[in-house]
Amino acid sequence: MEPIDVRTMMNSAAAAAATASAADAPRLERRRRLTPAALEVANQKVSAAYSPIVINGAVRIADFLCLSLVGIVLYLAYVVPIDGFSWEYTGAIAVMAVTAVVSFQAAEIYDIDVYRGQLKQITRIASSWAFVFLLFIGVSFFAKVGNVVSRVWLSAFFFCGLAALTAERFAIRSLVRRWARDGRLDRRTIIVGSDENSEHLIAALDKQDDSDLKILGVFDDRNDTRALDTCAGKPKLGKIDDIVEFARRTRIDLVLFALPISAETRILDMLKKLWVLPVDIRLSAHTNKLRFRPRSYSYLGSVPTLDVFEQPITDWDMVMKWLFDHIVGALMLVLLSPVMALVALAIKLDSPGPVLFRQKRFGFNNERIDVFKFRSLYHHQADPLATKVVTRNDSRVTRVGRFIRKTSLDELPQLFNVVFKGNLSIVGPRPHAVQGKLQSRLFDEAVDGYFARHRVKPGITGWAQINGWRGEIDNEEKIQKRVEFDLYYIENWSVLFDLYILLKTPLALIKGENAY
Repeated sequence: MEPIDVRTMMNSAAAAAATASAADAPRLERRRRLTPAALEVANQKVSAAYSPIVINGAVRIADFLCLSLVGIVLYLAYVVPIDGFSWEYTGAIAVMAVTAVVSFQAAEIYDIDVYRGQLKQITRIASSWAFVFLLFIGVSFFAKVGNVVSRVWLSAFFFCGLAALTAERFAIRSLVRRWARDGRLDRRTIIVGSDENSEHLIAALDKQDDSDLKILGVFDDRNDTRALDTCAGKPKLGKIDDIVEFARRTRIDLVLFALPISAETRILDMLKKLWVLPVDIRLSAHTNKLRFRPRSYSYLGSVPTLDVFEQPITDWDMVMKWLFDHIVGALMLVLLSPVMALVALAIKLDSPGPVLFRQKRFGFNNERIDVFKFRSLYHHQADPLATKVVTRNDSRVTRVGRFIRKTSLDELPQLFNVVFKGNLSIVGPRPHAVQGKLQSRLFDEAVDGYFARHRVKPGITGWAQINGWRGEIDNEEKIQKRVEFDLYYIENWSVLFDLYILLKTPLALIKGENAY
C-alpha cells in the first residue's frame, strides 16, 4: 500500500472548500481593465462641472438685485425723509435695473471669457449703465416728470450703482478664475477615432482661443496602421469598449466622433454601446463633403457638429431638480418624522437589531451608493447586497417588516439620502441592488440598455412604480417594463412630471401590488 500524502489531502480539501465557498459567494461586479494611459487620466482628481448657462443667469439676477438694492437704499436714505414714500420711485428703480440687464446683454457682458477679464467688462458696464441713465433722463423729460425726480438721488444712484457693479464684477472675476483653475468650467472631451481625420479635428479645436474643451485623449478599435498611438499630441487611451468604464471613473462631458458620416455602420455599432452614458455625444462634420442646412449643426467654436445624444437634465433643469428635491424632501422629512419615529419604535420592539440598515445600490452613472432603509429582515439574515430577492411569505421578513414593505414605509429613510447626501432624488428610476438578478443573470445582462437608467439620479419613487412595476422581479417582462418606463421618464422629465408622480405615489402604495 502506498503511503498517504497528508499534505496533498489537505490541499485538495482546501481547494474543494474554496470552490464551494466561491460558488456560494455573491458575484463580484465585472469591471473592465483600462490601459495605463487611461488609468493615468482617470486617477486624476476632477471637480464637478459648473454650467456656464447657470452662471450667466445667476450673474444677471445678481446685477438686477444689486442695482435694485442700491437704488432703494439711496431712496429710503435721502428722498423719503424729505418727500415721503412713493411707489413710483420703486417702480422706476425696478425698470432701470431690468433695462440695465438688457443693456448688459446687448453689450455681450454675460460671457465666461468676459468675466475673466478686467478692463473690458468694466468699460462695457460703465458705457451701458450710462446709456440707461441717459435713456431714463430722456423719458423723464418727454413725460414731463423731470422736476419730480431728485437730482441728488439720481446722481448718487449712477455713481453708487457703478461702484457696486464694479465690486461685484471683481468678485465674479475671482470666482471664475478659481473655477477655471479647478477645471469646473472645462468640457472634458474624448475623441472617437485616431487617424488623420482626428488630427485635423483636434487641430481645429485647439485653434479656438475661447474654447472650453479639454481633450483628454482618443479611443479607437483599429489595430492596423490607420490607428495612431498618439493623435495630434493626444494619447490613445483604449478601445471603444473601454469608454463606458472610463466615463464611470472620471468626469466626461462630451464624446466627439471624428469618423466620417459615411462610416454609418461602425458609428451605429459604437452608439449602441455609448448611449447609456450621461454625456453629450456628437458627430464631427468638419471633413464631411455632405452639407446640411446651417440650423442642423451645433458648433464647437467654428467646428460644425451634429448632435446625436444630449445629457439629460442639465443647466437650469438641474437647478430646478435640485431645488425640488431639497425643498420638498425637507418638508416631507418634517411632516413624516412622527410616522418614522413610530416605525422605528415598532421595529425595535419586534426583533433585535438596528432600526436602519444600509444597502448597496446603483446610483448616478453607475456609481455605488449606500441607501438607507428601515430594517425589515431579521438582523442575522440581513442581506446588504440583496443577493436573494425577497419573495412572498419569505421567512426572513419580520412581522413589522411585512407591513412596512407592503406599504413602502421601509423606504422613508431614503429622504436622508435626498436631503443630506444628495445621491438620491425624490422622483427617478428606482435604485436597484448591485447584485440584483433575474434568475441567474444580473439585470444588465437580461436587458439591453439597462444602464441607461443611470443617466440621472435614482429616486425614492418613479414612473415605473406608480404604473405597477414595483416589488419582486421574477420574469423578464417586469425588468423590461421597468427599464422602458424609466427611460420614458428620463426623456420626458419636467418639474410638473415629478410633481404628478409624487402625488400619484400614495395611490400606488395603497394598491400594494408585488410588494412582499
